Amino acid sequence: MTRGLVRITVAVLILLGSVTSVPMLSDGVFSGGFFSGGTAGAQPNGSSSPATPKFLKLSLDSVSPSAVTTTSDPLLTVAGTVTNIGDRVVDDVSVRVQRAAAVTTPSDLRSALRLDQVAYDVAGSFEDIAERLTPGQRKQFTLSIALRPTGDGPSLDLSAPGVYPLLLNVNGEPAYGNQARLDDARFLLPVLGLPAGTEGGPPAPAPSDAPVATTLIWPLADRPRLVAGVPGSVNGKVELTDDDLAASLGKGGRLEQLLGALEAVLGTGGAKERDLDSAVCVAVDPDLLVTVDAMTNGYRVLASPSDPDGATRQGSGAEAAQAWLDRLRAAARSVCTVALPFAQVDVTALAAVNDPALSARAVNAPADIVDAILATRSVRGVALPDSGSIDAGAGTLLRTHGFTTAVLADTAVHPVGEPRVDDPAEATSGSLGMPTTGARTDSKPAAPAVVRVPEITVPQAGASPAPESGAAPSAPTSPVAPDPALRAATFDIWSATALAAVGSNPPTPSFTPKRVRYDVTNDSRTARMQDALGAISWTALNPQNGGPRSQLLMPPQQWGANRDEAAALLRQVELLLKSNLATARPFTELLAEAPDAQPYQLDYLPQAAEDAVPGRFVLPVREQATRITELMHALVEIPESEPTPRGYLAPLGDDLIRVLSLSDRRTGNSAAPDTFAQRRLDQTTKALDESYRAVTVLPPGGVYTLASEQSPLLLVARNDLPVAIRVRFRIEAPAQTRITDIGEQQLPPKGTRSFQIPSEVSDSRNLVIPISLTTPEGIPLGNATSVSVRSNAYGQALAIITACAGLLLFLLAGRRLWRRFRGRPDPADEGFDPGTVRRVGRYRRARKKVMRERDDE
Repeated sequence: MTRGLVRITVAVLILLGSVTSVPMLSDGVFSGGFFSGGTAGAQPNGSSSPATPKFLKLSLDSVSPSAVTTTSDPLLTVAGTVTNIGDRVVDDVSVRVQRAAAVTTPSDLRSALRLDQVAYDVAGSFEDIAERLTPGQRKQFTLSIALRPTGDGPSLDLSAPGVYPLLLNVNGEPAYGNQARLDDARFLLPVLGLPAGTEGGPPAPAPSDAPVATTLIWPLADRPRLVAGVPGSVNGKVELTDDDLAASLGKGGRLEQLLGALEAVLGTGGAKERDLDSAVCVAVDPDLLVTVDAMTNGYRVLASPSDPDGATRQGSGAEAAQAWLDRLRAAARSVCTVALPFAQVDVTALAAVNDPALSARAVNAPADIVDAILATRSVRGVALPDSGSIDAGAGTLLRTHGFTTAVLADTAVHPVGEPRVDDPAEATSGSLGMPTTGARTDSKPAAPAVVRVPEITVPQAGASPAPESGAAPSAPTSPVAPDPALRAATFDIWSATALAAVGSNPPTPSFTPKRVRYDVTNDSRTARMQDALGAISWTALNPQNGGPRSQLLMPPQQWGANRDEAAALLRQVELLLKSNLATARPFTELLAEAPDAQPYQLDYLPQAAEDAVPGRFVLPVREQATRITELMHALVEIPESEPTPRGYLAPLGDDLIRVLSLSDRRTGNSAAPDTFAQRRLDQTTKALDESYRAVTVLPPGGVYTLASEQSPLLLVARNDLPVAIRVRFRIEAPAQTRITDIGEQQLPPKGTRSFQIPSEVSDSRNLVIPISLTTPEGIPLGNATSVSVRSNAYGQALAIITACAGLLLFLLAGRRLWRRFRGRPDPADEGFDPGTVRRVGRYRRARKKVMRERDDE
């Protein structure tokens, strides 16, 4: 359809009165302000694209070279895809490349991606890529442009190394509209050096007289997968909520690709000849290692993740888990390793829970777990909070548990006495509220590589307390003299934000300033990859007025980069090292650096507080953690008996830590992580309830009859736990009884035991005696029962009657003897004839004589 035919069609529709079915046209501008006649105007908004595309979607597919060096091809070649996402045809589709000025401040690494298209003032020529695109149709294209002026065509007109924002601009003419800019794609191009120009210009390398000391953290973490509420056992198989981890560990999975990229770039035999391996430190989530290690022995998977008590099926990832774990062990032998907090726990929420045993398990035990499973020695004394920002309570918790350093965003600390700046990007925003490039005017400069936080110190009462989880506090690895104050090793938020955007399902970190936050999924993966390459190269290309030549590169802990993306980032760091723009700095050397002389204080970022674990989980977690500690104190460890008390209860403590995980909490929707956390808390509470009920006294049937008033009570206690336990009987004896406390007793695992309770019952009536079991500290166990007791003794009344009867008998006998001695008959003998009495007496004596004689014979 030609332009003339389009106009005729529109005229016909107007005449027919059908114009209400299409958008209105006025003075060459498409309704909604999207089109303008001729060239396009920018429509600033909160995403990297000038407006949400309505007709065409432009996606960047590849950039070559991804980083320009003195040996690169003199042409920049970009490939992309244009897709018609609208409901009408688009004619005369064309694309061109535009360039803005080099990035001069760190914040421009993000804000430059939101500049109005007019700021990209160096532009190439439009190249036609399609005469027409129908709805749903796509067209791939490739275009090239010279890096340096050629004299006979357009170029990017690069004259010096730097990081340059580039823009791909696609124009087209939708049906019923005019020619306009319909979409664009923005990305960064790092230029480490310029190749020789076609007009004879010599290569122009970047200055290498002040290389930047570079350290790269390589994270391996995953969201919690183990089903909650399952205590430890000896031979039982673990249960996982789903089998996604098997796919992640298998060939082509996320974790497999991250490890594979590390192996491919660092190599094995020749790795020690390069500096890159010393600059990299692998940060491992101990919860991931615990899960993978358990998978190697076989495991079960819930048929429905939302039904923890439902059916299960056999897991399919045992072999993949074993292979991945073996590869990680091999890598750990040649590269630095450090443990992340358990399950990416929110350290601030953990501090609010304030349970010593739970805190020790979450922050102290990870290093021991990593060392035990990977057979290595990890870096100690340093914490890497997932949020990159902590409050004073979390800082105190870390310092109290033996940590000398926390790795934080450079905006999460600020100098003592200086005003707090919530959003550094605001300092570089123009009059219209849009960021602009130019000289650095940030009121909050980046923090030094290592700073001292004197407000966070070891408590004056003494050294770090020994953790109750069995893991000793991590000892500082720094050779400097012990310092009671916490130190912070800071990372650049701009490079960290760009690294977080790499890969699938990219989050926006909590430390990213509000004014430069946008949905990064609007950009293609290639564009986000280019942004990361530019961000990690910027510091090496831009010395800041004698500032520190140091950078700590920190990807997100649950990183979604694939093998190619991860390898490209590693090779970019290696390229900086080979170009003498950077030097490899081991992570341990960074931790050993002396802190800046100026004191700093923690600055808990507002967005980090918003992304944190909700406060409603703090009190329930604390209550259940207390119950675990109380039960742990009652359990008894028997030599050569499994499971041990710690092995039995540790999984439940781990479940409580997973309730406080920050995993998946930066998606902007907290409904799903809140649901998972509540479900895990409920399952853990249920398991603890069952453990407490498993130790109980068995109720006797009927009435218990005592043989005498001092007969013992015979009771039977049962322990269904697989661990021995110490108990006490709580017997609420009524006033008529006296029952002896037999003190602390021990019940065998999975068994029963009979007890004789000394008692004294002084009442023959049926007495109800309540009986229950408690821990030695008095914590109730099991269900209380009652015993109905009846004694064969008559008690006090019988004693009184017997005493009275004896006294009466004594009085009567004495009366009779008294009268006989006085020769007077007893009145009781009245009515008997004396002669008869004498004859009866003689008869009795004669009979006795006869009986004696018979006996003698």
